[in-house]
Amino acid sequence: QVQLVESGGGLVQPGGSLTLSCAASGFSFSATTMSWVRQTPGAGREWVSIIAGNGGNTNYADSVKGRFTVSRDNAKSMLYLQMNSLQPKDTAVYYCAPLVSPRPPTPEKHCTPHGCFAMRGQGTQVTVSS
Repeated sequence: QVQLVESGGGLVQPGGSLTLSCAASGFSFSATTMSWVRQTPGAGREWVSIIAGNGGNTNYADSVKGRFTVSRDNAKSMLYLQMNSLQPKDTAVYYCAPLVSPRPPTPEKHCTPHGCFAMRGQGTQVTVSS
């Protein structure tokens, strides 16, 4: 079955950097568009970035553009998110999520103009604070 294991989160000071990793299995990773989605109790879910299966196309939310970089290693079925110039507003649980069909709608799916993404991992907590 689909498994997504996020790691690399932690506590970092404003202006600092972190690299998140996601180990994927149970599906054709190299053929799957992937996103990072973050969630906070107050703001809910926010789409962060997207990368095509071959890694050729990427896109970012305006809130992270220029600071975050998404990448993937299809040989290892790994997804990454390099986060620089972190700000307190980046504090959230971060999930890697594969592009999935919007039907049937389920609570795990986060649907955006870029498509629907299944948040099936446990996420990794990023806290930006001094």
